[in-house]
Amino acid sequence: MTENINHGKWSEPGVPHNGWTCVDVEDLGAPNATCQMCEARDIRFVHYMTHPGYKAELGVGAICAGHMEGNRQAAVDREQQLKRTAGRRARWLGRGWKKSAKGNPYLKADGYIVTVFPSKWGGFDFSVKPEVGTKVVYSRRHYETADRAKLAAFDQLVRMNAGAI
Repeated sequence: MTENINHGKWSEPGVPHNGWTCVDVEDLGAPNATCQMCEARDIRFVHYMTHPGYKAELGVGAICAGHMEGNRQAAVDREQQLKRTAGRRARWLGRGWKKSAKGNPYLKADGYIVTVFPSKWGGFDFSVKPEVGTKVVYSRRHYETADRAKLAAFDQLVRMNAGAI
């Protein structure tokens, strides 16, 4: 299949074709967006791109991101990391969760102890504590179910570990 980048914003005057920087990436869970650069491809993994000479941030797919930043491999690598993280997240609930002395589910993962417990305000909260050290991170929200709290804890670990779970 031949790539056709002569449409969408690629054809608009004043839209830079290179020199963009990726500032974030996001997994939408399904192809629920359209690339804002080519305006043709449905995308699941959104690369948010900025350019000093363009006023808006664009959410684009990996192919356009690679062209825009002049480094297709960097865009592919970011997307592969998101895919790996999505796979780990899908398996997270099935990992070897144990019960604490208080009856709360907990899991040791990559040097952290993740614990899910009933919230004082209803629902469930989580904590993430390093196995060595004292800095504990608690959930900022309350979750309807223990499984939702576990998934939120996974997302917190990804943020803390830059995806190295």
